[in-house]
Amino acid sequence: MTALPTTLSDWLVFIERQHPATIDMGLERVRTVASALQLGVPAQRTITVGGTNGKGSTVAFVEAIARAAGWKVGAYTSPHLLRYNERVRINGEEASDDALVAAFSAVEAARGETTLTYFEYGTLAALYLFTQAGLDLAVLEVGLGGRLDAVNLIDADVAVITTVDIDHADWLGDDRESIGREKAGILRGWKPAVLGEIDPPSSVLRRAYLIGANAIRAGSDYFNEPLDAQTWAWRDVAVRLELPMPSLAGPVQLANAGAAIAALRSLELPPGRSLPRSAYAEGIAAAQIAARLQHFERDGISVLVDVGHNPQAATALARALQAEPVSGRTLAVYAALQDKDAVGVVQALGEVVSAWTVAGLEGPRGQDAAALAARLAGTVAADAARADSVADALAQVLAQAGPGDRVLVFGSFHTAAEALAWLKTAA
Repeated sequence: MTALPTTLSDWLVFIERQHPATIDMGLERVRTVASALQLGVPAQRTITVGGTNGKGSTVAFVEAIARAAGWKVGAYTSPHLLRYNERVRINGEEASDDALVAAFSAVEAARGETTLTYFEYGTLAALYLFTQAGLDLAVLEVGLGGRLDAVNLIDADVAVITTVDIDHADWLGDDRESIGREKAGILRGWKPAVLGEIDPPSSVLRRAYLIGANAIRAGSDYFNEPLDAQTWAWRDVAVRLELPMPSLAGPVQLANAGAAIAALRSLELPPGRSLPRSAYAEGIAAAQIAARLQHFERDGISVLVDVGHNPQAATALARALQAEPVSGRTLAVYAALQDKDAVGVVQALGEVVSAWTVAGLEGPRGQDAAALAARLAGTVAADAARADSVADALAQVLAQAGPGDRVLVFGSFHTAAEALAWLKTAA
């Protein structure tokens, strides 16, 4: 019998090799192992967060508000940027290497002959740790889609669908209605379903109606209203909250924060727990998540790092840049996975980016700069400069930038991770 890994890094290599496919959608295998693990509910209350964009930010807002109220909270998100430990947080602290090793060992012992994907291992490990932690609330970010995603193993007390747009078309479909049907798989009958965009696909609304889920819609059942540069209001039929602007940058964060508040307000509170008004304000101001228009300064030049990787996210980026004009140029460093709509992304940012540099990404889904540039022929980025890596591109663009310019580095979690690592070492 082959000896099992003993370190987290070795476990991550091990679990990556245990299933023939990176993605194998379906719940049968993960349910089998969850049953063998005898997993109970991960917390007294659980909120799942699905959607195309805004999931991680919404999880961060829910987590921060609940923790400000004194709750013990677990949060599961994916993918990570710099460390796998980022994916599992308990009371704001990343899971330790030792805790994750113990959880992976438990999953491995329980799975028998059942194969699991990397994501399925990770989801079961997170649920294992949450089950042991005595949590008041677990907040779980859905991975790919919803209906067949491993997180959908859990019957959540509240489900959130932030937005629905075109992404992962090979798996979910190539139109919003098809993708909406997959996302709506996380809804549960007679449970609250928070829909974070004003015009969700009809497929989502039909699913909610069919199963009797209580749809709580942005712009219909609750409202987000900017008041001035420092404050905004969230309101529904019963309450009005005046809140500080989120510390997370970008106008889109009001929608994410609004969905988080709606989810918490629709939650049947655990015994002995409350959500005072002060917790909403404190949590909105405190919520943090890396690489969502994360700001750095380098020799007087503003550098923004973002994980945005599809046209909807790029449109939100464009609005954020337009809301904060600069005196100089906006220089973009863009690196994308080969299965993403690079043309749609570039078109969405065409009016706000002055010059483009495209960079290569390694890995099975990556592509080099030449391949990305070829895909962008005929777009506003047709004359983009090229660099072998994100780090090279960032160094190259910063050398060309001057006072008043800003640099935007974006295109995927991989792009953001490389940029953050370079900015950290080059500080």
